[in-house]
Amino acid sequence: MGFLTLAIVVWLAALAGWYMISKYFQSADADKVKQRLLGVGKARTKKSKDGTDGAQSVIRTQQGGNKLAQMLVEKYQLGPKMKLFLEQAGLRWTPARLVHLSIVAFVIGFVFAWVVLPAAIPRALAFLVGLVAAPAPFLYVWMQRRTRLKKFEALFPETLEFISRSMRAGHAFSVSLEMIHREFGEPVAGEFRRTFEEVNLGLPIEVALQSLAKRVPSLDVHFFVSAVLLQKRTGGNLAEILDKLAYVIRERFKLRGRIRAVSAHGRMTATSLSCIPIAVAILMFYTNPDYVKFFFNDDVGNIMMGAAIALQLIGYLVMKKIVNIEV
Repeated sequence: MGFLTLAIVVWLAALAGWYMISKYFQSADADKVKQRLLGVGKARTKKSKDGTDGAQSVIRTQQGGNKLAQMLVEKYQLGPKMKLFLEQAGLRWTPARLVHLSIVAFVIGFVFAWVVLPAAIPRALAFLVGLVAAPAPFLYVWMQRRTRLKKFEALFPETLEFISRSMRAGHAFSVSLEMIHREFGEPVAGEFRRTFEEVNLGLPIEVALQSLAKRVPSLDVHFFVSAVLLQKRTGGNLAEILDKLAYVIRERFKLRGRIRAVSAHGRMTATSLSCIPIAVAILMFYTNPDYVKFFFNDDVGNIMMGAAIALQLIGYLVMKKIVNIEV
């Protein structure tokens, strides 16, 4: 009977996951349709009543499944920060969609822990597992953001040299930004194309470059923006400045690689020391459950477990701070 109940619950969880994923892709398709409809409405001078109603219906359809998430975003005023976070990751998501996925991850983690955990373990632990699973979408966005920034920084020195060569060949600075889109790949091409389009549509170049620095929170990009704005105010040879800046960035990359090679042993030690207590806890959980129940059922055990987790986190952060050397 227990196996049959477990099979039914797992089947229901899989069905719910499939439904959430299908709703997510339907929402993405609706977002594309909405952008097309709104784009057509902006391009034409005559507004079609049917087209406007169609666009509004698509918007309502998209927001219908994210009402709770949208309410949370508006209540805590998370929209601007989360929108910038998603832009830095290169994802065309809305803040409400990210919060919605986080809620779905919490529900899946809670149901999974409720089904898998033995009856001897308090069911309140399932809520803790749900809380641990809830940040999974944010972790995915953060990893996408970090990967995208690394790719941008790797291509940035060559991009600066390309701008310098283009200006020596007689092209204007804005034209050089537009040429980057044809010569380089993402994410450099997309960011500089957006900057060129903003300048081409009448936005001051200072504001467009500052927006670029905000979308790409890299020290190298801030150096580039400061150099261009300073040259615009005081004059000078911008091509030479960009060549020197590209040289400095490459030297920083070399120094950063050497530091990572030297600190590799410390990083491996920190990871190993942090994983050993978790592995021992999992082994004790399956080999001697009565010993583990003390940490959940007894007040002193709760205090000991909380202190152990806190000290473990503090130790990991201290070791991470020691081996993480910024250049």
